[in-house]
Order: sequence, then C-alpha cells, then structure tokens
Amino acid sequence: MGLYREHVVPRLVDFACGSAGFDRWRAQATDGLAGRVVEVGFGSGLNVPHYPPDVDMVLAVEPARLARKLAERRIAASRVPVEHVGLDGQEIPLDDDSCDAALITFTLCTVPDPAQALSEVRRVLRPQGSVHFLEHGLSPEARVARWQQRIEPLQRRLADGCHLTRDPTTLVERAGFAMGHNEQRYVRGPKPWSWITLGVAAKPAA
Repeated sequence: MGLYREHVVPRLVDFACGSAGFDRWRAQATDGLAGRVVEVGFGSGLNVPHYPPDVDMVLAVEPARLARKLAERRIAASRVPVEHVGLDGQEIPLDDDSCDAALITFTLCTVPDPAQALSEVRRVLRPQGSVHFLEHGLSPEARVARWQQRIEPLQRRLADGCHLTRDPTTLVERAGFAMGHNEQRYVRGPKPWSWITLGVAAKPAA
C-alpha cells in the first residue's frame, strides 16, 4: 500500500478533483481569503490559480511527496508565494494566532482525526480569522446515505482513507467555529460522491 499511496493516489486525486467542473467551486472557496493563509491538504496545488490578489502568502501542509511535486508548476505560475511548512494537518508547525485565514478543500474526508486537524487550524488562526472549506460528505438523502455507508469501506481502501459519511458542517461547528456562509448541493456525478459543502466560518474573538 506504500507505493500505491505515494505514487498512485496523488495522481488519482489530482485527476478526480482537478476537473474543470470544480473550478467554480474552488473560486468560491478561495473568495475573500487575504493575508497569511494556511492551506491544510494542499495536495497538487489545485487551488493555487484561484488565490485572490489579497493573499500575501500560503503556508502549505501536505504529506504526499508526489502531490507536492505535481504542485510545482502551479506554484511557479502563481504570483502568490507558497511555502510548504508541514506534513500533518493534525500537528501544524505554526505559532498560535499566526494566520489570517485557513483553506481546507477535500481534506476533512481523509485526515485521520478531523477534529484534531480543525483544532490545530483554530489554534493557528488569529481571533476572528476565517476558515474556508470545500468538502464532499454525507448526503441528506437516507437512500444515498445508506449507499455511502455500504461503499465507504472500499472507498477508504482505494482512496487512502477517504470517508463518504463525514459531515463537514458539523465537524467545523463542533470545532468551535461560528458558521457564516454554508452552501450544500449535489454536483454532477454519482450521488454517493457528489454531495458538496462550501462554507466559511470564523474563529470567535478572544
């Protein structure tokens, strides 16, 4: 599984999550980002072309070596400097209150402990800093949710731990963030994989 995880999964994710159909959603997820941004689950840099002009720097957290390699050409073409600062979103090597915003896309489904990762995001964000997230997750339709539960064991094996039954909105709110914008809908594709949540939430003032 080491070779598969390191050499195959990053290419699959780059292909599946890099389709033109996701560009609009990525543009919305990054809208409003400014200053010093930590991106947890940076992947192959699919969000890089969508960083708005107000972003000064992106601090990338990404474990997959191949994904970081695939990101190089996108980083080279961007006006926003990107620095890889860590491998694990559950232990972000940044100071408390040191970032203006955070970006998380298609990551809460896979990180082993999403609550811990969000706790780390909250720690490194300044008071009233925002977390922008774009995730797939648990469908509100009972029939689809049952299929997600059936498929999830295989999904986790083939997609390096990716879950279909996590609810990103609940995870973010339980981590203590105040939800601002939250949009949920199906995108094109099989329903078990296509229930999408786009949101922005804020760390409460100290």
